[in-house]
Amino acid sequence: MSKLYGAIEAGGTKFVCAVADEDLKVIERVSIKTTVPAETMADVFKFFEKYQTELVAIGIASFGPIDVNRKSETYGYITNTPKPGWKNYDFLGEMKKRFDVAYAWTTDVNGAAYGELKKGAAYGKDSCVYLTVGTGIGGGVVINGKVIEGYQHPEIGHIVMRRHPKDQYVGHCPFHQDCLEGLAAGPAIEARQGGIKAYDIPKDDEAWEIVAYYLAQACVDLTLILSPEKIIFGGGVSKQEQLFPMIRRSFAEQMKDYVSTPDLDDYIVHVQLGDDAGITGCLLLAKEAVEQ
Repeated sequence: MSKLYGAIEAGGTKFVCAVADEDLKVIERVSIKTTVPAETMADVFKFFEKYQTELVAIGIASFGPIDVNRKSETYGYITNTPKPGWKNYDFLGEMKKRFDVAYAWTTDVNGAAYGELKKGAAYGKDSCVYLTVGTGIGGGVVINGKVIEGYQHPEIGHIVMRRHPKDQYVGHCPFHQDCLEGLAAGPAIEARQGGIKAYDIPKDDEAWEIVAYYLAQACVDLTLILSPEKIIFGGGVSKQEQLFPMIRRSFAEQMKDYVSTPDLDDYIVHVQLGDDAGITGCLLLAKEAVEQ
């Protein structure tokens, strides 16, 4: 009997579910709207039930915060999320009730980081950081080929920023105000510009210099702490192509040659797998869960 691997990329807007063969070639893939658990998960269960006899593992990469601490009573839960209905939801537990298979459980950004390491922009490397910059900012980390988790998972979007000298915006984050997400995520960019949507801001506007300064500062911090071989940006804001040379230039100015890095054109890069990064990482982690 052939083995099949499942994947769930659980986002705040939609769930992407897939099943792949032993070569991780996708057999079927569906998108399910994220509403409330009773509705969304019913569709998730229905999708995987078709493959239940051959399914050997499922990799799950979920929006969060989630509990990744195996010693915790709430391991496998979505925890303190603002998404209505999902707070303290036992995601992994509900899956295990229905499918007796091996599981990999991590954050959506860790899943994307792993996909990019194995199949995307960081292919051939041992380490990378993946940052998604959109409505919020999240970061996934892979070091020595392993997804980084500790007592909990990294929350790179909430590292505190040194302010740009010209930035008078108070900050969007209700917890920290001047963290990376509070100053550089989509809502912050729009609020700083008086409500103008990011995609309507001219590409040569000074607003992008400010955003690039914060994203570069995050890259400096991550370089000094983790020394990854690649820093990869995804998400809607990163589709502003003019940002990349600006981030690299600001990174060089802020780092001041203190430590060496790969050539910046090859170090700070755009996501290669695009919307497939997360589901690719989930499938890879599912296969590893069986092998381990």
